[in-house]
Amino acid sequence: MAHQPGCALHRRLHASLDAADLPAVAAVRRRLRTALEHWGVAPELADTAELLASELVTNALVHTGRGAVFDAVLTEASRLRVEVQDGAAQVPTRRAAAETATSGRGLLLVEALADDWGVQLRADGKTTWFELSAA
Repeated sequence: MAHQPGCALHRRLHASLDAADLPAVAAVRRRLRTALEHWGVAPELADTAELLASELVTNALVHTGRGAVFDAVLTEASRLRVEVQDGAAQVPTRRAAAETATSGRGLLLVEALADDWGVQLRADGKTTWFELSAA
């Protein structure tokens, strides 16, 4: 995983992840948690952000077969925006997971916990994003 260090002054975190590098998901979670602590974000919001970011990164790595680019920004308006860009144009869809299934609930979590979320198609794939109010 290549990355640029998070900067508390700029409140931005960036990481590039290789295809199928699932151990990088844990590294992104740790780096996001550390950045949010430095930025003074409440622990409850950090928990939610960490969970949702983990879901989006995992989805990008597992379902696209390609790498991903992770960006998190805390705006001056105290809004946290997390984006995960991948090289696949297929739009993620919610799945009906069986009660005993161990996967298939990621987008349901994002939809339930994020203040806003969506998918932006790009010429080179898509960006799946969510926002949380840190105020």
